[in-house]
Amino acid sequence: MQNEVQFAGFGGQGIMLMGQILAQAAMQAGFEVVWIPSYGPEMRGGTAYCTVVTGDRPIGSPIIRNPRHLVAMNRPSLEKFAPSVKAGGVIFINSSIISIDAGRDDVDVLKVPIIELARDLGNVKVANIIALAAFVARSKIVDFALLEAAVKDKFSEKEKLIPLNMKALEEGRKAALKS
Repeated sequence: MQNEVQFAGFGGQGIMLMGQILAQAAMQAGFEVVWIPSYGPEMRGGTAYCTVVTGDRPIGSPIIRNPRHLVAMNRPSLEKFAPSVKAGGVIFINSSIISIDAGRDDVDVLKVPIIELARDLGNVKVANIIALAAFVARSKIVDFALLEAAVKDKFSEKEKLIPLNMKALEEGRKAALKS
């Protein structure tokens, strides 16, 4: 089975990192994986999105028009990509800065105030890890233990950041279970 995830938001929100970590976790699960980044010329504040495609057989094309899932970190991304998500998928909404709903009743909508949760942990930079954890916990696209291992590996050269990111993963998982 093939799964496609569109991560979208502003540059500086950690969009590419979320995609990379999910791709790594999916590879560890034994899936075929494609990660495609896309961002505007501005690094911070411009549009940034990436697509992660996973499958249990070779992936025919990394280009997708209708992803199964969406992680929307800002309102323009939600408005642009939510209509194209396949029925039955998960749409994650960063409710800290998105005040509207997905406008869909045929998908699982997960709203999490990730910036507030990150502030409670003492660092807003982990908001993307909270979002990724909530999405993975809800979608079950990969085993959560593999996500944890991928985060540890990604931050292995900055070991002092691992404990904070592990807390962020747990906050995200709890938020997904509450919603």
